[in-house]
Amino acid sequence: MIQLTATPASTLTDEPVHIRATGLRPSQIVIFQATLEDEKGNLFHSQAYYKTSEVGEVDLDHAPSLGGDYIGVHPMGLFWSLKPEKFLTKLMKRDVMTSPFLVQIKLYDSNLPLAQIAATDPKVSVTLERWYRAPGVTRIQVQEGHLRGALFLPPGEGRFPGVIDLFADIGGLIEYRASLLASHGFAALALAYCDYEDLPLHPEKIELEYFEEAVNFLLRHPKVLGPGIGIVSISKGAEIGLSMAIHLKQVTATVLINGPNFVFSTPQVYRGQISQPLSFSPQLVSINALGLAQFQYCFEEARSKASETFFFPIEKAQGHFLFIVGEDDKSINSKAYAEQATEQLRRNGKDNWTLLSYPGAGHMLEPPYSPLCCASKLSKLHLFMQWGGEVTLHAAAQEHSWKEIQKFLRKHLIPVVTSQL
Repeated sequence: MIQLTATPASTLTDEPVHIRATGLRPSQIVIFQATLEDEKGNLFHSQAYYKTSEVGEVDLDHAPSLGGDYIGVHPMGLFWSLKPEKFLTKLMKRDVMTSPFLVQIKLYDSNLPLAQIAATDPKVSVTLERWYRAPGVTRIQVQEGHLRGALFLPPGEGRFPGVIDLFADIGGLIEYRASLLASHGFAALALAYCDYEDLPLHPEKIELEYFEEAVNFLLRHPKVLGPGIGIVSISKGAEIGLSMAIHLKQVTATVLINGPNFVFSTPQVYRGQISQPLSFSPQLVSINALGLAQFQYCFEEARSKASETFFFPIEKAQGHFLFIVGEDDKSINSKAYAEQATEQLRRNGKDNWTLLSYPGAGHMLEPPYSPLCCASKLSKLHLFMQWGGEVTLHAAAQEHSWKEIQKFLRKHLIPVVTSQL
């Protein structure tokens, strides 16, 4: 009898699953397919071809895919190679607390014509729950003072290392990374800063006092460890995260994912001091045959002529930095920006940084096993942005960097207890 197992059947979305099929004919070619429907009804699917062993088994931990959405031994390939049925749709979990994503794993004979697979019942299938929060994690809506966001707390009495989670300026409140961080022992504040509740759609300026308020809010919370807090940030969020690390001594560990070392698009203001954005060169936008815009070189002309005052004085920061770079980033020239920032630190005698640079990884580095989003629509700019990334290398970068982020935060946010003996 054919059996298909996937264990554990219910787990966090950043944790691996062991998939195995038994009871098949020896040396048979079979198709594994994964399907997922998001909260808006968008469908995602992936598939790969495998050859059964001499005893009629396929164990994805050891067997190589022969073709399909990936090739080689990749135990979680069916998850990170999921692709949208509707072109350029990004998979993003919105309700992180009450429902998981359901992923159905199906097994088919390879002799089926491709056009018939969708209308044919699989030989066998299993459904997995992929959660964005561990049991016991709590969510607290934050509407205190000017702050708008959601605080995620791990189960237990605490206290827990505190982290502020910042995304790009696409608007709204994005919670899935903060809920996963809380699932791994961090008190994580998902912080909105535009186009959410009463926050402006297009802020005329980024006021750093708002983010300082968030730092102080987190440190006042009885379940937050202190005395310092961490930042996890990407893109425009990383611009803000870097500025926070420079100006706010309470920020002791800052993760910067594919971000700039200067202000772009919107001025920053802190205590009356205005930091103007670097000039943007629209003539350097490149649009490919699919109509996808690439922005990675649009600041290079201004950057080559800019005085040092346009770049963040990163050497003034007292905390530690983890730079994470996707070398195939098509949105910004993030590798060059990170290298310039670390060289600035080096020139000033600082060794408070680590740079992780991933060949083949794009801009949208997410928690492990998330599908690559190589391009998506930016409603603010009325165009489709290419983010870059090669599927297999991007997946490897996500898995490695997520572990490194957690190690970095624990190292610099949890005090080392020394024996008094």
